Amino acid sequence: MADTGLGGTLARSRSDLATRAGAGAAMIAVALVALWLGGFAFWLLASVAALLMLAEWGGLMRCDTGRIRATLIVFAVPLLCACPLLVGPERGVVMLLGGAALVVAVASGSTRLGAGLLYAGLPAIGLIYLREQPQGIALTLWTLAIVWATDIGAYFSGRRFGGPRLAPIVSPNKTWSGLLGGMVAALLLGAGLAALFGLPGPLLFLGAPLAILAQMGDLFESWLKRRAGVKDSGRLLPGHGGALDRLDGVVPVAVLIAALRSAGLI
Repeated sequence: MADTGLGGTLARSRSDLATRAGAGAAMIAVALVALWLGGFAFWLLASVAALLMLAEWGGLMRCDTGRIRATLIVFAVPLLCACPLLVGPERGVVMLLGGAALVVAVASGSTRLGAGLLYAGLPAIGLIYLREQPQGIALTLWTLAIVWATDIGAYFSGRRFGGPRLAPIVSPNKTWSGLLGGMVAALLLGAGLAALFGLPGPLLFLGAPLAILAQMGDLFESWLKRRAGVKDSGRLLPGHGGALDRLDGVVPVAVLIAALRSAGLI
């Protein structure tokens, strides 16, 4: 006899959670292995993620397939230049990425595709840059862990406490309690990792504000999907949608931390 009513709903909820948890654990494991190996392995993972993000961005912008493919080819140039791992000329690579975005915008007649190149490329280059810094493994892990903690804390806090919606028009499922839970989780984990690895002092306290930034990145991507009339940006893994769905919070956080590091502020 099939489950009905509350029992069936709870069973489906547990099944969905198990699927999401399994897929999420697999993604985190791949990221951690690439982070540990560094070098070409981490560059490859960051580059593949950026290319997937850009392809999904083009889909959300309703660009034709030919333009998306051409943009992916142009995007490969700054990513290849990032292959030497941004040990010194990171600003040159960022400038090259900006130039590529301008070329794409002019040649394709689509400023949205040019913007997508920056949206996908800057966090990838930022993460590669962070990985090659002194304490690069710890610094990059800290950056990613802040976003992971925000997502997990927001998910469970929002489910447990509910309450007023954070942005009901853009993302009806997000609540203020979820945001606060994500901030607390990010602050605690960020402070713990910073103390454990001896990272720069400001990172002890940046978890909470970065959680807000990560949620803003999430809301921006939700707005893009709502404009496009889709639920997920892609079908990367079961229960997780596409690359944009998984990395929307990483985009602003990785860019900001890389910029602060490049400026010598952390």
